Amino acid sequence: MNASMAAKRIKLFIALLFCISPLWAQKISDLAQIVGIRDNSLVGYGLVIGLNGTGDKNGSKFTMQSMANMLESMNVKLSANDIKSKNVAAVMVTAKMPPFARAGDKIDIQVSSIGDAKSINGGTLVLTPLSAVDGNIYALAQGAITLGETSNSLSGTLIGGATIEREISYNIATQDSATLSLKKSSLQNALKMQQKLNETFNEYVANA
Repeated sequence: MNASMAAKRIKLFIALLFCISPLWAQKISDLAQIVGIRDNSLVGYGLVIGLNGTGDKNGSKFTMQSMANMLESMNVKLSANDIKSKNVAAVMVTAKMPPFARAGDKIDIQVSSIGDAKSINGGTLVLTPLSAVDGNIYALAQGAITLGETSNSLSGTLIGGATIEREISYNIATQDSATLSLKKSSLQNALKMQQKLNETFNEYVANA
């Protein structure tokens, strides 16, 4: 691959994202997405601590076992049967990792109770790894839970509650071509995109 070809591909990629047509005055990225570049769903199991008696009841064995496992990792050996606390709740943490997210970026998370807690409001989410379907950990979630004035005290969103630890690389610049997928099927928009891209480069580079 020569330098001119690589530069051309990079310029095409930028055009795909930011090129604006005067016919509809919208960016192509508002109407289409590049196939293979998308959000990635993350999920993790965690504990919310510091609840004022509104956590899972003692009958929630998986919560108490999780507490025992966490304490054991801190060299505190304790049986799950010995833990009697309503200040802890088991939760599932979910998030969307956007394309091109870099290590250190913050993303929002959704925290939801999976036990019989009365409320997780006011608690603190203990450090929770978030994994994708490939089993790799891509983010770490942690933070205070403040749900505010809400009727649902068992689920809420933490703004910037997780930090990206692992990046997903997209080798766009090394590909011979990129395929755009319209967010809403429209032959007219597809033809307009083709026209605009070909006009931009003054040659036939796009085919609908």
